[in-house]
Amino acid sequence: MTTPIIVGVDGSASSLRAVTWAAQEAALRDAPLHIVHAALRWAHDVPLAPQPAHWGPAAEAAAHHLLRQAAEQARADAPAPTVTTELLDGAAATAIAAAAADAQLVVVGSRGRGGFTGLLLGSVGRDLAALSPCPVVIVREPGADRAEIAVGVTGRPGQEPVLRFAFEEAVLRRAPLRAVHAWTHPATRAPGDMQPLVYDIEGIGQEEARLLAEVLGGWREKFPDVEPVEEVVHEHPAQALIRATETAAMVVVGAPRRAGLLGLGSTVHALLHHARAPVAVIPHTMPDTPQS
Repeated sequence: MTTPIIVGVDGSASSLRAVTWAAQEAALRDAPLHIVHAALRWAHDVPLAPQPAHWGPAAEAAAHHLLRQAAEQARADAPAPTVTTELLDGAAATAIAAAAADAQLVVVGSRGRGGFTGLLLGSVGRDLAALSPCPVVIVREPGADRAEIAVGVTGRPGQEPVLRFAFEEAVLRRAPLRAVHAWTHPATRAPGDMQPLVYDIEGIGQEEARLLAEVLGGWREKFPDVEPVEEVVHEHPAQALIRATETAAMVVVGAPRRAGLLGLGSTVHALLHHARAPVAVIPHTMPDTPQS
């Protein structure tokens, strides 16, 4: 059986946009769509939280009503093979991350509801991107219609899952793929170091272009129907990728993990706040750096 796409909902407009996006993606992948809502029956694990009333029939009925509405919208938006719903027990990010163990993709909106609960739900995308065992798509804005897929390429080891996701998505959508490799000056080596005079910036740029072409070479062979556009830019990766989202249907970036440590880099954080299209965050393992 095909593994499902999971979409988390909380009743906000942002999460309903995520439902639409997830339903369309499920139709493209011919995958089941599983809609989930997470609720804390008690808030004892939230420091300084006001103690809520005991979870009762009315609250549970409201949660199931929210799920039914989301399912109705999903069925209207795209013909996913199947649409199911589930009420999860626990904090949103951890509960959805646990459910994602059996998913191919998790989708959430970028903002939650207002008030105290909204503070929790607004961080779900960020926390899921760090916790989820599978790719996470945070739907900030729908993305340009029929636009390209953009992928950030670092050239470092371990990025294979990121590139595979981007190439497969380009095939699914029959969309062009833009591979963006951004680089900055080498680190200053001494006080007053005048980098443009000391370093051969043009030569470094040419070397970075060769690196990108080398990284993409094998992927062109695996996906002959995709001809990626190579973009090498001399600026911070976050700036380059945020600009790419102005015309992209999606931007794909990696979330490196090493020795069980979870976290997101500055580029992913910047995209989650400023991207103009859905952001796909792909977990991948970073090789351990040898100790000197």
